[in-house]
Amino acid sequence: MMDAKDATEEILTTIANPYEEKSQEMTVASTALPTGQVESHDRSKTRITVIMAALCLSAFLTVLDFMIMTTAIPTISEHFNSSAGYTWVGSAYLLANAASTPTWGKLSDIWGRKSIILVATAVFFIGSLICGISTSILMLVSGRAVQGAGGGGLIILVNICISDLFSVRNRAAYFGLIAIVWAVAGAIGPLLGGLFTQLLSWRWCFYINLPCSALSFFVILFSLDLKVPETPLVAGLKAIDWLGGITITGATLMLLLSLEFGGVIFPWTSPKVICVITFGLVTGALFFLNEAKLARYPIMPLRLFKHRSNIAALLTYISGSYYLPLYFQAVHGASPVRSGIYLLPYAVVLSLTSACTGIFIRKTGRYLEPIWFGTILMTLGFGLFIDLDVNTTWVKIVLFQIVAGLGVGPNFQAPLIALQTLVSAKDNASGTSAFIFTRNLASSISVVLGGVVFQNCMELRSAQLSKELGPGIAAQLSGRHAASNAMVVQSLELAQRDVARTAFSESLGMLWVLYASVAVVGMVASGFISRQTLCKEHEEPVTGLEYEEAKREGFAE
Repeated sequence: MMDAKDATEEILTTIANPYEEKSQEMTVASTALPTGQVESHDRSKTRITVIMAALCLSAFLTVLDFMIMTTAIPTISEHFNSSAGYTWVGSAYLLANAASTPTWGKLSDIWGRKSIILVATAVFFIGSLICGISTSILMLVSGRAVQGAGGGGLIILVNICISDLFSVRNRAAYFGLIAIVWAVAGAIGPLLGGLFTQLLSWRWCFYINLPCSALSFFVILFSLDLKVPETPLVAGLKAIDWLGGITITGATLMLLLSLEFGGVIFPWTSPKVICVITFGLVTGALFFLNEAKLARYPIMPLRLFKHRSNIAALLTYISGSYYLPLYFQAVHGASPVRSGIYLLPYAVVLSLTSACTGIFIRKTGRYLEPIWFGTILMTLGFGLFIDLDVNTTWVKIVLFQIVAGLGVGPNFQAPLIALQTLVSAKDNASGTSAFIFTRNLASSISVVLGGVVFQNCMELRSAQLSKELGPGIAAQLSGRHAASNAMVVQSLELAQRDVARTAFSESLGMLWVLYASVAVVGMVASGFISRQTLCKEHEEPVTGLEYEEAKREGFAE
């Protein structure tokens, strides 16, 4: 594997000369499109660099805004005296992010990529402002939901724009660049969250987004030259698959909320939990019925799922690093800043592996090998995390993170490339939306369900904790209160501290069992992804209501 310097130089070379290699290879995804398109090679190297810088900044902000909370949430929960805030400040962002993704993709088909990514940036800016000036936990959670909706639009539009700008073969390197940005944001997010909460104020976790998102807005406004269709506002609004958007949002929210409540706030047998799950399943069924029979322009065409390879590509990712800072803080007594530093091995290796994967795919046209390699090591890495306990040495902690990073890195962009090889150009945005939606949903479920497992395990230990620590401290460290009171562990006497640390490590161990089990599913699914030839020829797809109607009538083949 190439080192960091070689990977960086290769990516910079790709940005400077994105179309230096030409090929007559064809792919299933290569489709003749109507005339009047802007070909990517008409852009100067400077313009491509500026565009990619703006897109990278947008991706950076969306990931940073999630990861910066991992070390800031305990302070925020304490500030508002809200134990529920520990979960909801993170969950609100993820819920809105996942639920809004498919709709953003279809909006960009109607009004064009540039217009919609600017709208998403503005929504993200407004959400950040609301969070920064929040005077209550309810206001903060609401702001996080607005942020999440904007962030969902940004991350999907970044990927769609790259897909529009570059061929299937060449875009792998640019997806690798986005993955590096993702990993860097994931690494410095916890560190910045700790620094802001300790040296300034937790509000700076949100204020930092304001100038950055404003800069991204204006750079995209003046540099991104993807064609903007002249879709009338009223006609565009009528064309939106409103029922599809509402049902998929409702189904996603109810699914995740049932996981949030079940076994923690209410028993799994509670009528409230059962009703939420039931209505979520019914709403999900209505979504698929609408997409198949009712929607004129479906936000997620069901033809995307006709090939088993596409379905398999959607099942190869899970977010597994969210709870590592909690392990560092509760079990090893790390400060928020130091817990961010401890996460660097995972993030650095993930970043380098993602970069190397993009370069490998661009050079060889092979994407299955990185997917297989990644899912195997991801499963192994999460399995090794199960062994993290009170006495785990730092050598093991670093090595375990390296293995997990090597596994997660390739699965940032390789499965998306696999999906796009079997999706025609007319469905590029919908296919990318489906992939990002599934990945966001997997991240959301992994965080929410992981939290449920952890909280239930801590609740099961409440009697033992009460016996050895006293009812007062046990109440702080039990169930849904445990994560937000992790720093309480360090204030205990040595003997009591060991009891609490053991409870945290064993409960987190069950969380890693869950993650490793899900990773096995991804590993098995990767075996069903088919191999296709990646094309270097590229023409940018057309957007707009007229083209949507042409697709529907079968004229844009």
